[in-house]
Formats: sequence, structure tokens, C-alpha cells
Amino acid sequence: MRYRPLGRTGIKVSPYALGAMMFGAAVGNPDHDDSIRIIHRALDAGINLVDTADAYSRGESEEVVGKALRGRREDVVLATKLSLPMGDDPNRRGNSRRWIMTAVENSLRRLQTDHIDLYQIHRPDPDTDVEETLSALSDLVRSGKVRAIGSSAMPASDIVEAQWTAERRGLVRFRTEQPTYSILNRGIESEVLPVAQRHGMGTLVWSPLAKGMLTGRIRKGRETDLRRAGRFRSFADERRLDAVERLVPLAEEAGLPLTHLAMAFATAHPGVSSAILGPRTMEHLDDLLAGVDVVLSADLLDRIDEIVPPGTDVGAPDESAYLPPALVDPALRRRAA
Repeated sequence: MRYRPLGRTGIKVSPYALGAMMFGAAVGNPDHDDSIRIIHRALDAGINLVDTADAYSRGESEEVVGKALRGRREDVVLATKLSLPMGDDPNRRGNSRRWIMTAVENSLRRLQTDHIDLYQIHRPDPDTDVEETLSALSDLVRSGKVRAIGSSAMPASDIVEAQWTAERRGLVRFRTEQPTYSILNRGIESEVLPVAQRHGMGTLVWSPLAKGMLTGRIRKGRETDLRRAGRFRSFADERRLDAVERLVPLAEEAGLPLTHLAMAFATAHPGVSSAILGPRTMEHLDDLLAGVDVVLSADLLDRIDEIVPPGTDVGAPDESAYLPPALVDPALRRRAA
């Protein structure tokens, strides 16, 4: 693999990262031994970035990763995240100093390591001042428990505010951003990616296969296991299905599986450091690894632009996407009488 710089951190990462969300009984593979074999296969293939989170299967994913990295920890750029709920207690979530200091110790224990290479806030927390968050994370960096910090799903304006706050207060700044990005979700091209590039941030993109819509298994008018499962409203979004129907023959004409076309697109943008794979089985991983060297021609990228224009998202927002409070609570966008 040709390793890439993770922004200006000095860290080099593989163009594909291994996402560990599917390791654990809650949403993915309950077999720890099988999951460990998948992780080892990815490392043997040259992937050096593993991304997990405390919320994935309520810590089980981190435990699996910790076991898999025994004896191989120093060769891996280990990333994890905090802020999603880890219980019913309202203080076991978010980006407060109180929770950050507890969450990092829990993650270190589950991961069986004394440091985290990249510690990320999983979602913005409107209830916590960004200075509070950056101050706590800065202390973790200075203590050696964390090497670099990052954000995930942050709007461009929040990224700029965080960078400004860090500079003004003498705090460690976010060095990475982790947004959703795929052929069907290109909204970050308009502001998030340019802003991240401007501030020297690395970008780790998740859901490059658009929650499975770019695997070729979800087609218009066809019933599949994924469609019957009905997990995501996007599977029934006619606009997204229409785009897929136009992408399938384009991939066939190029002699590529749709998955390889999608992954190559996600890593083609100069602002993208690495695209996160989320395999549940060895078969899924091997299929994606086979396309790691695919490079799309300018003509092919132009034709993708015709199907999904740059900087646009097709259809409804991703179910996992972060929405600012004013888009969630109608009271925040309606003047009181």
C-alpha cells in the first residue's frame, strides 16, 4: 500500500482504514476469534489504521481490538472515539471534561494499551463549550495518554471555531475530522474538506459504500436481505436508488465491481487521508482489499460527477449524520409569538 500523511501530524496511514463497528454482538459479528482473524488479515495486507469507538457494542468492539493487537500494537495507528451514550446516566456521554477523563481510562483498559494514537469526539456536543472539551483533551495529550485528537461529523463552522479556540487559548487542536463521504454523499466537498485541508487536518471518511447501497446488493425493484431488513430509510429512497442504477453500468463498463468503484472514488479526493472499511466477515474484507490499487480516470470521475454533482448529497440525510440543534428542534428556528 502507498501510505498517506494524516494531515500534518507526521503520521502515515494506509488509504484504507479498518473500522471496527461490526465487531461485537450488538450490531455485527459476535465471534471474537473470527473478528480477530479479520483484523489480523487487514494488518497483514498493509492496513495500519484501526478505528473503533467506546459506543460500538458498548465497549465490546474495543475489547476485540485490544485482544487482536497483542504483540502488534506498535505497528498500528489506533483510533477510538467517545461522546455517544454509554449508559442511562446523562453524564456518561458527551464531551465534558468529567466524562472525557473517565471515558479515556475505560477505553485504555479495554484496548489493553497505555496510549491512544488518535482520540476523537464522536459527535459535537452543543451542551459543552468547545474550550472545555479541548482543554481536557489537551491534558490527555500532554500526559502521553493520547497522541493526537480529532473530531467527527463536525460542520465546517464548528471546525473553524475549534481551531480558533485552540489557537487563542493555547490548546491542542483537532488534527483530524471524520465525516461521512461516498458517491451518494458528497456534501462535505463544498466546505468540510476544503476547511480541513486549509487547517492541515487529516480526513478519515466513513460509510464510503453508503451503508451498503454501493455494494450492488440494493437495486431498484429487487428484494434483498438488506432491503427486507429495513434498517435504513435510505434503502427506499428513490433518488438514491436511481443514482445506483446509473452507477452500476458505469462500473461494469470500467470493468470494476461497484464496491471498487465506490472505494476508489472515496480515496481519490486529495483531502481524504483514508477511507474506513466496515467488514463483518472475511469475505467482505477480501473483496474490498482486492480493489485497493484501483485508480479512477479523469473521464470516469467526470461521469460520476454527471450522476451526482460535486458537493451534493442524494436524497435524505444519512441516518447517522449529525444534525445541528436548530434542524432537530423546531422551537430553535421559530420566533416565539
